[in-house]
Amino acid sequence: MRKYNARKRILVTGGAGFLGSHLIDRLIARGDEVLCVDNLFTGAKRNIEHLLSHPHFEFMRHDVTVPLQVEVDQIYNLACPASPIHYQHDPVQTTKTSVHGAINMLELAKRLKARTFQASTSEVYGDPSVHPQTEAYWGNVNPIGIRSCYDEGKRCAETLFFDYHRQYGLDIRVARIFNTYGPRMHPNDGRVVSNFIVQALRGEDITIYGEGQQTRSFCFVDDLIEGFIRFMDLPRGENGAPGFPGPINLGNPGEFTIRQLAEMVIELTGAKSKLVFQQLPSDDPMQRQPDISRAREYLNDWEPRVQLREGLQRTIAYFDGLLSAG
Repeated sequence: MRKYNARKRILVTGGAGFLGSHLIDRLIARGDEVLCVDNLFTGAKRNIEHLLSHPHFEFMRHDVTVPLQVEVDQIYNLACPASPIHYQHDPVQTTKTSVHGAINMLELAKRLKARTFQASTSEVYGDPSVHPQTEAYWGNVNPIGIRSCYDEGKRCAETLFFDYHRQYGLDIRVARIFNTYGPRMHPNDGRVVSNFIVQALRGEDITIYGEGQQTRSFCFVDDLIEGFIRFMDLPRGENGAPGFPGPINLGNPGEFTIRQLAEMVIELTGAKSKLVFQQLPSDDPMQRQPDISRAREYLNDWEPRVQLREGLQRTIAYFDGLLSAG
């Protein structure tokens, strides 16, 4: 009966995670029904507990490497551990999540004729020799390194999405996500923003890998989710043909060194933390900055609005509350 209902029923895999839970909030707020699927490996029930009694929300504990038979109108495929600590914990499972998970969601989309979103990553560019990175850049990725389970898994998922698009006419959307931060990040995920904030709030020294001169571009979660929804809502082409599939870079082009980030976190928290420098991990990219010209063109002048200082203040407040609650 769902085709007689104007409200969309949307599947979000990885929906109990950092990005997934924020996306679900937006979808519920605009009146959609959401089926949240997550195996809770890195996702957390606390991220969605405020939705558990909502009449338009349903949670299913499920691993996307196992096929799923449900009835939905759209699919957002966000399932995959995204921080090095988590995706290197079980690298084989990480690759399976990206590849088998993509196949299972694509097969479901093919049966349902449902538009499908793939959360890809700036890691498909590896340690880039082009700066800033455009979608036309093919990347510089080590296929056998310790980060390869994630990097190459996401690259293979993109291949699958575009092959299903070409071979079966599937309506896809592929977004390459650059560093994103905000409330609901996992406190122990090893990513630089959460690491620095948690260390500062605990009064610990802040650990910087390398000399801190490597650069990243940090996008606040609200801005990223706005990009997701605008991309997914792009209309089909002429005569019902699939719409623009991407890929599209989504991130904030403002570029900061890791040391600048650490110093800003110390300032905003009022911490007395010192900077401690350790050896740079293998294959850690030295530069990361998105060229978002394509997003501006296709997504109705989409542009990140939240500056780093404001976003960090909101993220620090979240972690302060989380740590205070024990």
